[in-house]
Amino acid sequence: MKCKICESVTSKVFTAKILNKYSIGYYNCNKCRFLQTEEPYWLDEAYKFPINLSDTGIVQRNIVLAKRVSLILFMYFGKDASFLDYAGGYGLFSRLMRDIGYNYLWMDPFTTNLFAKGFEYKQDIPIKAITAFETFEHFVNPLIEIEKILEISSNIIFTTELLPNFLPNTNEWWYYGLDHGQHISFYNIITLKYIANKYNLNFITDGKIHLFTKQKINHSLYSFLLITARFGSYKIISKLMNSKTFSDMQKMKLLSIV
Repeated sequence: MKCKICESVTSKVFTAKILNKYSIGYYNCNKCRFLQTEEPYWLDEAYKFPINLSDTGIVQRNIVLAKRVSLILFMYFGKDASFLDYAGGYGLFSRLMRDIGYNYLWMDPFTTNLFAKGFEYKQDIPIKAITAFETFEHFVNPLIEIEKILEISSNIIFTTELLPNFLPNTNEWWYYGLDHGQHISFYNIITLKYIANKYNLNFITDGKIHLFTKQKINHSLYSFLLITARFGSYKIISKLMNSKTFSDMQKMKLLSIV
């Protein structure tokens, strides 16, 4: 089986049971360290619920990410640009970012927009940066999906748990997601560097929040910026921004009248 990232030959490293019923092979690339499942024929069943039922951290994750990403956007991409949450789920992150004051839009063809209605992405809107949280691990063909994102913006802020250098056993790493079967692509830091080089992008990470960008960004400053968020530095951004909570309400009230 060829690697979906670098097209090198992969080696089957283990078999695991997905959805408590399908024995699936996992294949690792010795060159770029990408780990992929065999071709995922079970996805229709896995996506019976687009947001898997075991994702109990969805609300807390979005709250934490909103605080940290607000700093990244303000520091590197400006407070007045338009931004897009790609595969934005129920729209919670877009709503949180609009509450802070960013012109944040939503896009997700597979999930219902509950919290950011009226602020869907339209192709004629220039986007400065895209967020794609807990999305890369769902890609059947990662490079095709990444290229779709790059057509919108060359700045991608994303999260996906990094694959350790020594592959964990299936009972040692929750991120395999065997219970829901939606995680089929796993990235080592070497994998993400390979992807960045392929598309002439810089890759920056603090280990949790990753960034592909054409901008030159100091790695140490980026990590320090995100560390300060833990101590409340994001509150400064909120004071420098104008929340869209009330203006969005006024807009939606007018739309409901029409």
